[in-house]
Amino acid sequence: MTDPAAEEFDVIVIGGGPVGENAASYAIAGSDRTAVIVEHELVGGECSYWACMPSKALLRPSEVLETARNMPGVKEIVGQHGLDVDAVLARRESFTHALDDSSQVDWARTAGISVVRGHGRISGERTVDVDGRTLTARHAVVLATGTTASVPNTPGLRAALPWTSRDATNIHEIPGRVAVVGGGVVACEAASWLLAFGAEVTMIVRGSRLLAASEPFASELVGTALTERGARILFDADLRQVSRPDARDTGYGRIHGGEAELTVGGRRITVDEILVAAGRTPASENLGLGAIGLEDGGYVVTDDHLQVPGTSWLYAAGDINGRSPLTHMGKYQARVAGDVIAARAEGKPLSGKRFTASADHGQVPQVVFTPLQVASVGLTEKQARDGGLHVDILAADIAVAGSSLQQNNFTGRAQLVIDRAEDTVLGATFVGPGVDELVHAATIAVVGKVTLDDLWHAVPSYPTVSEVWLRLLESRRA
Repeated sequence: MTDPAAEEFDVIVIGGGPVGENAASYAIAGSDRTAVIVEHELVGGECSYWACMPSKALLRPSEVLETARNMPGVKEIVGQHGLDVDAVLARRESFTHALDDSSQVDWARTAGISVVRGHGRISGERTVDVDGRTLTARHAVVLATGTTASVPNTPGLRAALPWTSRDATNIHEIPGRVAVVGGGVVACEAASWLLAFGAEVTMIVRGSRLLAASEPFASELVGTALTERGARILFDADLRQVSRPDARDTGYGRIHGGEAELTVGGRRITVDEILVAAGRTPASENLGLGAIGLEDGGYVVTDDHLQVPGTSWLYAAGDINGRSPLTHMGKYQARVAGDVIAARAEGKPLSGKRFTASADHGQVPQVVFTPLQVASVGLTEKQARDGGLHVDILAADIAVAGSSLQQNNFTGRAQLVIDRAEDTVLGATFVGPGVDELVHAATIAVVGKVTLDDLWHAVPSYPTVSEVWLRLLESRRA
């Protein structure tokens, strides 16, 4: 057990989310090295309490209900019953522990990692100030502070005290009418569970489609699914002004005052709550980067060892470096950084692929959870063509024995982006109920540069939704 009063450690990690936890544990694994996590909020971070875990806990019940409503023999029992919202929220609380991080702190200490509460700032080479206490790192400092929700400077919007993602995932009161500002992942996922909870949802989207980074067919299918469930989606919409005279800070997930009036283009919309899902800002403003000649407030650039160029001791992993803002990619980067720190501490060469982060260069997997899941990896068709690659597109509706057995009225589509020169998969997108488990096979194909000739011999089991791989290959068959 490390000494919680110690001032010197082998590794100091600023940020106690999953990224920081992984970086610390990998850096000291199997050794007598010491590590400390510095955290000013909750150990476990955004993912555990305000993002991935609570959001999926809120989404899963509606997925189950949707499947039941499309399954003869079950739908007759379910009928038109909606969700038991109180039970759903109680299950969410079981994952977030009502924002109590004691179990995460216990894990860290069991793993030999000290925890220091407070705001960490770099004060010099290998030194971190924590509210007046100076910690020194023998080998490395890792920045893993992530990002925070952005609220645009639209007149009246900030004064209206709108919800951000933290409120939406920690929802305690269900607004009757909600305006969701944004059309990305957070906006679409939150709109999904708000609709399932009975709220009237209006989405205000600046662009011409949802999930703008996804394949166009995915955006269209998700938009249709949300609309069918009652969402009103305003595209190319300009939020000009917000008025909410009775705005009050009532706590996470509680309605923040009285009605709000939004001016969107030439129309006015009255709602009970506003959810802003308009991007994220790197949490680097108060990290003391200026003390070592870096710029405060922006993303912290790294090389593929996750090391900050111009330093021999500073690393940045996760959303803070802007490489790939996803929890699983941040944890991946943390594993690479931890291994690099450990190898250097032991005087070992950085030989071997595991010391270089390569997956966030065009090989990133992601799942968006809406009434239709969007599971993707690698490059979209547009990204590939913009990169000068010559590609073929293989596409098919997901209409196989496995999907028809999964539920009636299954709606889905799949697409592969194929590199003509190498005959390998550059990217894949699957849209439909329960397609999240398809993406790892595609990830292996992309990372492993598996040729289509070889994929013919990766036989999908019958009857599963994975049969769509065969339909995709058959579309290319001469």
